[in-house]
Amino acid sequence: MKMEKLQQLFLQYAGYPARTCLPLTPAGSNRQYFRLCADGLPVIGVVGTSQRENEAFLALAAHLRGKGLPVPEVFAVSEDRLCYLLQDLGDVSLFDLLMGAQKRGRYDEADIELLRQVMRLLPDVQWLGAQGLDFSQCYPSPELNRRGIQWDLHYFKYCFLKATGLEFEEERLEDDFDRMADILLADASDTFMYRDFQSRNVMIHDGQPWLIDFQGGRRGPVEYDLVSFLWQARARFTLEMRRELIDEYLQSASRYRLFSRETFDQRLRYFVLFRILQVLGAYGYRGYFEHKAHFVQSIPMAIDNLRDLLGEDFTEFPYLTALLREMVSLPLWASYKEPETLTVRIASFSYKKGIPDDASGNGGGFVFDCRAIHNPGRYAEYKQLTGRDAPVIAFLDREEAMQEFLDHVYGIVDYSVEKYSSRGFKNLMVCFGCTGGQHRSVYSAEHLATHLAEKYGVRVILTHREQGVSRELASKM
Repeated sequence: MKMEKLQQLFLQYAGYPARTCLPLTPAGSNRQYFRLCADGLPVIGVVGTSQRENEAFLALAAHLRGKGLPVPEVFAVSEDRLCYLLQDLGDVSLFDLLMGAQKRGRYDEADIELLRQVMRLLPDVQWLGAQGLDFSQCYPSPELNRRGIQWDLHYFKYCFLKATGLEFEEERLEDDFDRMADILLADASDTFMYRDFQSRNVMIHDGQPWLIDFQGGRRGPVEYDLVSFLWQARARFTLEMRRELIDEYLQSASRYRLFSRETFDQRLRYFVLFRILQVLGAYGYRGYFEHKAHFVQSIPMAIDNLRDLLGEDFTEFPYLTALLREMVSLPLWASYKEPETLTVRIASFSYKKGIPDDASGNGGGFVFDCRAIHNPGRYAEYKQLTGRDAPVIAFLDREEAMQEFLDHVYGIVDYSVEKYSSRGFKNLMVCFGCTGGQHRSVYSAEHLATHLAEKYGVRVILTHREQGVSRELASKM
């Protein structure tokens, strides 16, 4: 039904139907994303569950784009305001590049220059973005206020702190929460706060940073966004790199306001504490309550950030400081080891030569039969090609039955990947068979491998048995 609504919207926008409508990796929210394409026209389709949140995004997108800021263009919106089509910025986020740098053990100069560009861009978003903005359009609140701060601190208390099993005195904790809210709100500024400014929400398009997922933006202090970016748990910036990027930010921000570095650093530290608590609350809810394994895997990194921060006392929050020190010293974190990643082995094969053996010794997993799909191998121009070649890919991209088949496959396999990961299983095998193991099975295996590598923190080993091709896909988590 959701895909049908997006396809209808695409038809209204483009004047012809979309040939493909493929689901993209979901974010932390309930919004769903799809890539629709026909005749070289790719767009991103978004299906939201909150009309008010959608209205906030659409209003902010129009405003920020009107200020010359790099945000995607909105092409079409459904009558009920629950679906819309956006400019396609591609698949490469700044987060992907940072994870690649971590695996290499170093940042290339190109990576560092992109980070500097983002720091130079942020003040424009905050000050230009606020000029002429009707903050009443923001959702769920027009500004960061005491109620919003308390909501986030209670998120931490109920979704994370209580889950640790630590005993604590709520009255004393709430007293410190009140003092924290006073400090965070002490320097009111008429600037735009992005709210979720992190590397996952910075897309690299034509070599430049572009911004997405700003629907939670509102009026608020500039320190919040800077901390959200530089203390993102998985980014793991060094102290030296953070200082360098803060310098870059302040130099750019000096076009709008001059800051005392000492005062700025003092306030920044309070926002670091607040943001880490907020993030732990989110990780606790998404990980412990929604059972999303990759959020649980991020907790130790956020705990490391908190442990470093507590090297110096927060004298304004004595009870909270003591409680947090006790929390980061729990054996749970001291003995924690990054879980061994689930390995998903994906294979294409010909039924004429039998189903592939499971090298892990687990007795195999899923086997999907692709032979019901229209076979490009029947046509002379495709006979010598495989499902990895562009003409065959284009042929199968146009096959609605293939896309429906893959949607069902994703639903079944995703469920197992999530359960296997949460239960500590190490191996899963998925095989796609067709007549010759050349076209439909190869195409399907390639698409599932890409889907899992993008969506989950799992190791994917892809094998096309009949071609003698095997490779490992790097996780994008």
